[in-house]
Amino acid sequence: MITNRRMLRASLAAAAGIILCTASFPSLAAQLRIIQTNFAGDTIHIIDPATNKVVGQIQGIEAAHGIVTSPDGMRIYLSEEADNTLDVIDGKTLRVTKKIPLSGNPNLIDMTPDGKTIYVAIALSWNDLSDFPRIKAAASGGVDVIDTASLQRTKTIAMVGGVHDLNVTPDGKYVIVGNARGSKPPANVVTVVDTRTNEIAWTMPMSPSPSPMAVSKNPDGSTKWVFAQNGRDNGFQVVDFATRKIINTIKFDIAGQPQNPFGPPAPAHGIAVTPDQKTLLVNSRMNSALYVYSLPDLKPLGVVDLGGKGAGWLTITPDGKTAYVANEHTNNVSVVDIKSLKEIARIPVGFAPARNTVWMAP
Repeated sequence: MITNRRMLRASLAAAAGIILCTASFPSLAAQLRIIQTNFAGDTIHIIDPATNKVVGQIQGIEAAHGIVTSPDGMRIYLSEEADNTLDVIDGKTLRVTKKIPLSGNPNLIDMTPDGKTIYVAIALSWNDLSDFPRIKAAASGGVDVIDTASLQRTKTIAMVGGVHDLNVTPDGKYVIVGNARGSKPPANVVTVVDTRTNEIAWTMPMSPSPSPMAVSKNPDGSTKWVFAQNGRDNGFQVVDFATRKIINTIKFDIAGQPQNPFGPPAPAHGIAVTPDQKTLLVNSRMNSALYVYSLPDLKPLGVVDLGGKGAGWLTITPDGKTAYVANEHTNNVSVVDIKSLKEIARIPVGFAPARNTVWMAP
């Protein structure tokens, strides 16, 4: 009997130890999620990539545009055009805890790898009626700098034209800015900001200005190429970051493929590099297709015909195996297996799904 009791106490102690060990590592409970914004609604959908089902919602945000998540998953940051704010969302409750006022109408956002700084693209707002009936653009273009510790806007980096798209480089040293929103005549320029000083480091003429973009890196982590879409071409250009020159222009082969009405702002919209730097994925709104290229040789690997229409944005899971493409014309998200180049699911979401991102939910 005593032996049995001792064995029972030992078993209970071991079980308690297991429970304590599990409790001391909360990161083990983190779950991968895909966050999908819906530009024409006030609801953001959260997708479980294990089941490809919607498992949660963030409600009450009008005209959501850019979105990033903190490295620990505890915060979701989202630019809200309706209020000209950067909204801070608690990763546990999915409720807005703060709205940070911005200098103008926000578009896309990106974060430094350490999670300390967020850069917000500010487009030109055409609402100056001082010379009515002529309507002029308000002087609001540039990039807002947000400190995530204080949750305050610390600076606005003024620059020519309005900004739609920007990307922090993989090493966190620069922000690549496409001055491509609202300027008349167009700015036709790329602006590069030094994140150490938050000053403009250099500019490069580019017509049309890039939007959206993806960035690849060298083996040492420094910036290699910028893959840039624009509002004119069904394809993309490749900019060498070191030489500041366009080194390649690729237009999609659309022979025999259906062409859909795509609307503004571009026939090709949405581009991303897999985490292993070996594959480039590019959306075509015109073809409702996902084009896939190997890197660094830019060899075409294939085209995925999507069941939804109006491919606008895409994000890739951290393992590089799956892409999620927002189909803004059919209000759903295509799930693409990158290795087989097959659409494996379509997920109904909200109205005009747009920007999406991966999130490790706490």
